[in-house]
Amino acid sequence: MTEPCPKIRLDKWLWQARFFKTRSLAAGQVTGGHVRVNGSRAAKPAQQVGAGDVLTFAQGHHVRVVRIIAPGTRRGPAPEAQALYEDITPPESRDSAPPNPRYEGKGRPTKRDRRKLLSDGSGPLE
Repeated sequence: MTEPCPKIRLDKWLWQARFFKTRSLAAGQVTGGHVRVNGSRAAKPAQQVGAGDVLTFAQGHHVRVVRIIAPGTRRGPAPEAQALYEDITPPESRDSAPPNPRYEGKGRPTKRDRRKLLSDGSGPLE
């Protein structure tokens, strides 16, 4: 007989794989509807996930897409956590973010220089 694939709670896996610093932060993301499992929104943090499931969630300003390889047994060091998943996030183009304003000088710009930077059309004070 074949053994069933081991499953683990979604919030616990996200914490063990080091995507979130605490388990309660991971549970909050799941409860808030920000995590998708195999394309459908995760209903609760206790949802069971296992090898082969695809998770989609926001981390910072980026959307991460990962495929679970193993459920994991503990929250170990980073190399151990990275072995739990395969990152299939599509690469982002560098042109999507606006460039930082340039300051032609040395050191930190003065208050006057900062006003000039904002009035040149690169800031919100047009």
